[in-house]
Amino acid sequence: MTATEEALAEVVAAFAAGTGPVAVDAERASGYRYGQRAYLVQLRREGAGSALIDPVGCPDLSALGEAIGDAEWVLHAATQDLPCLRDIGMVPSRLFDTELAGRLAGFARVGLGAMVENVLGFALEKGHSAVDWSTRPLPEPWLRYAALDVELLVDLRDALEEELEQQGKLEWARQEFAAIAAAPPPPPRKDPWRRTSGMHKVRRRRQMAVVRELWTARDQVAQRRDVSPGKVLSDSAIVEAALSLPPNSHALAGLPGFGHRMGRRQLEQWQAAVDRARALSESELPQPGQPLNGPPPPRSWADKDPVAAARLSAARAAVTALAERLNLPQENLITPDTVRRLCWEPPAAPTEESVAAVLAGHGARLWQIEQVAPLLTEALRTDPDAG
Repeated sequence: MTATEEALAEVVAAFAAGTGPVAVDAERASGYRYGQRAYLVQLRREGAGSALIDPVGCPDLSALGEAIGDAEWVLHAATQDLPCLRDIGMVPSRLFDTELAGRLAGFARVGLGAMVENVLGFALEKGHSAVDWSTRPLPEPWLRYAALDVELLVDLRDALEEELEQQGKLEWARQEFAAIAAAPPPPPRKDPWRRTSGMHKVRRRRQMAVVRELWTARDQVAQRRDVSPGKVLSDSAIVEAALSLPPNSHALAGLPGFGHRMGRRQLEQWQAAVDRARALSESELPQPGQPLNGPPPPRSWADKDPVAAARLSAARAAVTALAERLNLPQENLITPDTVRRLCWEPPAAPTEESVAAVLAGHGARLWQIEQVAPLLTEALRTDPDAG
């Protein structure tokens, strides 16, 4: 494993001198460490061989990113790895995503192992995908497993390119890959505490405040200790405390998730968060739901706007039929959110041109617009009273 600046300089030189696409992968320590940083980066390129790089020992890989900056990067499920690669200075100018290519080509199973087996006929070694990649030193079997993840990635890319070409979908894939490469980092999530698992059980605003305070306190502890928040306190424990509103740490200790193994200081820390929520004034309590950015949930459309509900029903049926005909997932043909937004607020005069403009405004690619604009235009003209 490359873990020193001197060794990294040799890797940079080797990969700069290599030819063709570069297979790239990254391993994180999700479930073990705080955040989504990379703990191992794997690369392979014709003429350079394979390299395993330790981002702990070499935290700045921008020189490597520049050395292969003009090459096409081949990744599997690129959107999962790009954020942690960007954090260490590696940003592709163009890429090929073998998972997305598999979806567009109509493969039922698009995990790397399944794709390599189905397309190339090789079985990848399994068993280390969920290990703690922050472990040092990394055991030899883990390193072998990691190296295998990029061993056949370029071969898989070539086979999928050929398959997409035969299906007439290669240009579609290129547009998708270009959109991923050009996408800016996602903005920070607003009110991330609302995504606590089991949140649907929490109805009252005071209880929501408990979730917020406990989630925030847990996040601070997890960040300070560099461990996964779930290892500090479980989501289910946070929800239990919110529903019970315990008056003191003794009552808190009796709740699931705050059991006998938790020390007194820890209990007092969590109880302090509960007490902060209990002390808030009515105006300081969180609102029941996040402000809607877009249309309401489709289940309420029939009551709120029956005509829009009819449009959505027709649009969904048309998209489903076309996706089946093209042999690709509906969400890759056009995102459900885009269809909902179009049907809730359609253009005043629904023509193919006006519908295409709305779709483009929501980020649809040209190939998607060409495929779905005609049928969505037809769906927007649906008469709910017809027949």
